[in-house]
This record gives sequence, C-alpha cells and structure tokens, in this order.
Amino acid sequence: MTHRFLGAVAIAVVCLGAGRVSGPPSQRWLVASQSDATSAQTAQDRPVMTQDVFTSVTVLRDIPVDTFFDAMGMFANAMGNDCTFCHSPEAALDRAKFAEVTPRMQRARQMIGMMQTINRQFFGNAPRVTCFTCHHGNQSPRSDPNIALQYSAPEEDPNARDFATDTTLSADKTFDKYLQAIGGLDRLGTLTSFSAMGTYSGFDTGFEKVPVEIFAKAPNQYTTIVHMAAGNSVRTFNGSSGWLAGPDTPIPIVTLTAGNLDRARLEALVAFPSAIAKAYPHWRVGRAVINDEEVVVIQGIDDERQPIANLYFAPSGLLMRAVRWTLTPVGFVPTQIDYSDFRDVAGVKIPFHRTVSQTFMQMNVELTDVQPNVPLDAARFARPGTPVVRQR
Repeated sequence: MTHRFLGAVAIAVVCLGAGRVSGPPSQRWLVASQSDATSAQTAQDRPVMTQDVFTSVTVLRDIPVDTFFDAMGMFANAMGNDCTFCHSPEAALDRAKFAEVTPRMQRARQMIGMMQTINRQFFGNAPRVTCFTCHHGNQSPRSDPNIALQYSAPEEDPNARDFATDTTLSADKTFDKYLQAIGGLDRLGTLTSFSAMGTYSGFDTGFEKVPVEIFAKAPNQYTTIVHMAAGNSVRTFNGSSGWLAGPDTPIPIVTLTAGNLDRARLEALVAFPSAIAKAYPHWRVGRAVINDEEVVVIQGIDDERQPIANLYFAPSGLLMRAVRWTLTPVGFVPTQIDYSDFRDVAGVKIPFHRTVSQTFMQMNVELTDVQPNVPLDAARFARPGTPVVRQR
C-alpha cells in the first residue's frame, strides 16, 4: 500500500466529481445549504458551488467548495495516495493540469456512479457504501481472503461513528469531570478572551514552522492567522458564520458550510467549554482505546439521530481528541483534532499543542505564549478581506 500525499496545495484545485445528489434529508440539506444553511448571511457570504470554480467538474456538482475538499479527501484516504494518482502528475507544479481528464478520473467517475446506484437501490440513498468500503487505503480492492486478518486480534478504530454504548457511564458526569480538570466553572467564568502566539506547520508549509496568531473570545469566537511565505492564511468563526482565506484557497474567501462550519463552532466552544454539554441535543457514551490507553468517548447526536461528533476524554478528565464528520456525496468524512500539552493560563488549563488531521491535509499548532483577558475588537472575528498573495 502506497501513501503519498501532496497536501492542501494540490487538493485545492482537484477536478474530479460525483453527480447531483438526491438522497435522504441530511444529504439534501447539504446540497441546499446555499440557501437554507446561510439564510441569515448576505449574498456575498453565501457559499460558492463547485461548478462555479472548477469548470471541468462533471460530477460532484451543486455542493459547496469546502465540502468538495472533503469529498476529494475521501478519494485520497480510500486509495492511500495523493491527487496526482488520478490527475496528471504535472498538476503538482501546474494547477491548470488538474483540469485535464485522465483514464483514472474517468474510472473514478464510473465508480462513484456505481456506489450511488448501490446506495440508492439497497440503502435508501444513505451513504452505506463508500470508496473506503472496498479500497481500505489500497489502490485496488482485495478480492482474496486474508487468513492473517481472520485469526489475529481485531483492529478497532477509536474514531468509529458506530460503537457500543456503555450504560454505566454518564455524559453529564464526564463533562463535569472535564470542566473540573481544566480549572472548574468559577475559573472558566473569569476567562473571557485570550490571544496567543506560536508556530504552525502543515502540508501547506512543507511542515516548516511559521508564525501563527490566535484570537479567541467567549463564548464562541475564534480566529487563526498563519503567516506563510506566500501570504496570510486566515480561518475565522464569529459565533455563527465562518470563513477561510489565504494564498492556497481556490477562491479568495471560502465560506464554511455544514460540517466544516460546525467544526469551527466546536473548536471555538472547546476554547471556552463551560457550555460544552449543550453543544448537541443528544449524547451517548462508550469506551475507546487511544495510544494503548482506555478513554471515554461521548458522541454528539443531532435531532435526526445522526452521529455528528465524538469527544474523547483521558482518565485525567482532559479532552484529548475531537472528531467531527462532514457529510459529502461520497460518504461521511472526518476531521480529527488532538489536544495535548495542557498548561495553566489564569487558572485554566489550555492545550498548547493541537494537531488537526483531515483526509486532505494535516497541521500542527504549538503555542508559545498565551495572554488571557485581552480586549479584542469585533473586527478580529469579521469576514476576512481578500488575501494579498506575495510573490515567492
């Protein structure tokens, strides 16, 4: 199995696709997010659809650009490869080459049609069969039985959406332990904002460390500014809307939608977690193993009884991981956020290290300085301006 990923620069311009979606309410809502999920936004903020940016897309139309990235990530994850496995190898250095149709792109479109037909005929359009169902990180699905797999200890994915509920555990008690572990509600109530400085490294920087600034304000506003060589990359959530802008985005400003918008909300809420127990309307609790340690996992569920996010708590009570899924036309795609290196800031434990893993890129944020309760203007969390791209 080969794993070669070029990262966000390549993913941002891929042009594979998977048709106009007609599915269960949750899937239709995803497609309708241009009007429904953004009704409170101005026309300027409404998300741009894939066909308006990637003109060579023949399938995966009528979904927001940020969701398109997640769908592309599904292909990379399922195939254990990067964008240029399907696209022209020249696309790594020339973005225009992503539009050139290759035999693998044509086959991928056929496979997506096959997958959608199976789900439509046998599973009521629910995304039960995905690319990963058969490929499991391999370029070609295996057809032969695996004796070693059959008689070895099973490998369990701690990030699974489907896990056994443990009725001996309580979501409320787990949240209470978490809040106590990071300082208690009284201390949390005195932390109303913070600014932080540190370093960022990821696929978009070649994993070289560059400066990063973070601004956060209770109860749920959060901005990250990465100072890259080509220009600043900005990710902002103002409490209800979110945006991404930078030198490597396919359009100057990407409006966050659906799962990506809720992930931004969850990350902002984790910075000021007093009300985290109200993040989702329903919860269920189980156990998982991460790094050979048993942890408690609490799953947030929406009113349609759809699993939305998993939160993982170490024996100490601290939140060590959050996983949030985004529904795409090719299945649910996760984003994993790992928290570590908790340090005391104004009596509250804050994670100084965060690793965000997505199917199309990975990034690390290491804080070096956090200043609590600083005045922050509303402009810090406003829609970003058009980024200035510097020549390299």
